[in-house]
Amino acid sequence: MFRRIATGAAGALMLLSVVAGSVAAGGPPSLAFYVDGMRYRTVGTPTDFSGTGAPASSYDRIYVLGSSLINVAEAKPGDRDYNGGRWMVLPVTWNTAPVQLTNAEQVEAYAAAGMLTIASTPVKLFECPVIPVGGH
Repeated sequence: MFRRIATGAAGALMLLSVVAGSVAAGGPPSLAFYVDGMRYRTVGTPTDFSGTGAPASSYDRIYVLGSSLINVAEAKPGDRDYNGGRWMVLPVTWNTAPVQLTNAEQVEAYAAAGMLTIASTPVKLFECPVIPVGGH
């Protein structure tokens, strides 16, 4: 009996640490994010490609806008440059009041204008699907 309780508690603690670790590391994107002005969603996976030596060009970027804003990704299935759901998570730091952006071009334009700074080092490298929200 004690063994079953201890095993269950250890399993719950492990799950909690994985979830907390993902959030603390900038983790998988929110359940909804924007690509080219359209909403998408995903299912978080436990993959971790850090330390694999894969080139940055083999990942698409997800910009973590923070401040309760919806994240923005740069590619989706059907785009010529889509890397099959391999993601590089890059948080941004706002140098002005945060606003909701809906495509990667806006994020990059805000960065070029000095309104935000994109981290140069990814906080996570992982894989997850991109699923359209609604009927698009």
